[in-house]
Amino acid sequence: MKIPKRLIPLLEDGFIDDVIRQLMSGKEATVFVVRCGDEVRCAKVYKEANKRSFRQSVDYTENRKVKNSRMARAMAKGSRYGREAQEAAWQNAEVDALYRLAAAGVCVPKPYHFHEGVLLMELVTDAAGNAAPRLNDVAFTPVEAREHFHTLLHQVVLMLCAGVIHGDLSEYNILLGEHGPVIIDLPQAVDAAGNNHAQSLLVRDVNNLTQYFANFAPELLQTQYGNEIWALYEQGELLPNSALTGVFVGKDSPVDLHAVMREIDDARAEEAARQLRMLEARLPQKNAD
Repeated sequence: MKIPKRLIPLLEDGFIDDVIRQLMSGKEATVFVVRCGDEVRCAKVYKEANKRSFRQSVDYTENRKVKNSRMARAMAKGSRYGREAQEAAWQNAEVDALYRLAAAGVCVPKPYHFHEGVLLMELVTDAAGNAAPRLNDVAFTPVEAREHFHTLLHQVVLMLCAGVIHGDLSEYNILLGEHGPVIIDLPQAVDAAGNNHAQSLLVRDVNNLTQYFANFAPELLQTQYGNEIWALYEQGELLPNSALTGVFVGKDSPVDLHAVMREIDDARAEEAARQLRMLEARLPQKNAD
């Protein structure tokens, strides 16, 4: 195929050896499958601000750090330099989030290199080695839906423990890789401690997951994991291995304590059984003699 102009510098500098094909084109970027030596990776080419439909929102960009006061003033004034700086900060946010989350053990594509609006990273594949599908292109059994839902809840917790909220999490930016769901598309990621909209964004992310997987396991609609996760985080009690129940009681709500405790006990028992099933599934099967 004809080499896209934005990828030529990476070819010339030896970061990629060939462009195989275009994988997808979305609201903020076009992704290409590329060859790097013996490995196949992907190159995410960000669209220029005036050519993409996704608009940066103050909900996401609030309190993002900039290099210096001159840049901050330019961004506030909306000058040409300021717009360019804002666009660079928008792209760098995804790169920074990927490195930060990968180090925290979150299932995200491994980043390799970022140069002038092009992010070179791992190509997520399925068991057959093909590009992994998005969740919205896959149908699940109720059991599969529950497993993937709880796996992703754990990823949300890991992200929040690392101080990051995705901000736009849904079935459209999660891939179903060979070893489970992989979270992608993070330019709108926000710092949990420094953004006034952090709570609403976190709860919305979890509600999006709940609504989607409830198409296959309707009982998930009765859960309130988003509020529970945020409450634990706000109280300084959220840990990567925190046991979640899906039960949340607001401060001003009347409480049936016995009913709440029953729900919590049932949820904990179900979670313990689910983790046991997952552990048993991972154990090597004994050879039949």
